[in-house]
Amino acid sequence: MSSFRIDVADLLRHPGARRTVRLTEPLEDLVGSAAVVTDPVAVVLDLERISEGIVVRGTISATWRGDCARCLTPLARPLELHVDELFEPHPVPGETYLLDGHELDPDQLVRDAVLLELPLAPHCDPPCPLPAHASDDAEPDVDPRWRALSELEL
Repeated sequence: MSSFRIDVADLLRHPGARRTVRLTEPLEDLVGSAAVVTDPVAVVLDLERISEGIVVRGTISATWRGDCARCLTPLARPLELHVDELFEPHPVPGETYLLDGHELDPDQLVRDAVLLELPLAPHCDPPCPLPAHASDDAEPDVDPRWRALSELEL
């Protein structure tokens, strides 16, 4: 059971009602191809009752960790994401989230938003220098099969 579950019974009884929720919880398995979130994730959500369900708007804050794809220096960078989603009793797969009775669980919303923003190839900021063998000034290694072509005059 997720620690992010929010009881919204008070909102369901009053159409148009609003409430702000602040939570900070660890989420396991927030792992991308080259970055991971290990620290707790903070959410500040504005919940609003509408006829279809509950609209959830707010920010998600987290810190990802990974290694630079060029120089392998350990990196840690903050993420701050905006979300604006609908929770309803009969969700449309891939478009809305489940409002389960009088509770909503933003766990999947948080996971979806954070995982989509994790870098695929993290890099230093400012960019780290290229290794000497990969610099622009170095003569590239030419495949011996193509060497004859480089001798032709165009």
